[in-house]
Amino acid sequence: MRMLRFFVPAILWIILILVLCTLPGKDLPSVSFLDKIHFDKIVHFGMFAGVVVLLGFGYFKNFGRIPRGFITVSVIGASAMGLAIEYIQKYFIANRSFDLYDFLFDTLGALFGALVLRFWLKYQSKKR
Repeated sequence: MRMLRFFVPAILWIILILVLCTLPGKDLPSVSFLDKIHFDKIVHFGMFAGVVVLLGFGYFKNFGRIPRGFITVSVIGASAMGLAIEYIQKYFIANRSFDLYDFLFDTLGALFGALVLRFWLKYQSKKR
């Protein structure tokens, strides 16, 4: 049970992403000035950076270290989740479509999350 406790934030974050990304198109708010700055791309970037960071924190809190390859697997997993969500939107969600740029920003966000996690791990190792 102790192991699961540290992954709860990551699990809840992933569930929130799935809920928000599978809302029907008519339920999404439309704010014209936010559309001009591509606010949704910034949101995708942040959501998927959060996935990688929260998974890494959970693993670190459980085991005191992150094994080689974990961050890479987290980035690939988050990116794959973003791609799957785009296909779900295209084929199963009313008034939604596949957006290659959403997937791009999902992947860029996951990569940024990996960088944040690496810097945080270096900081933690210097602290010890």
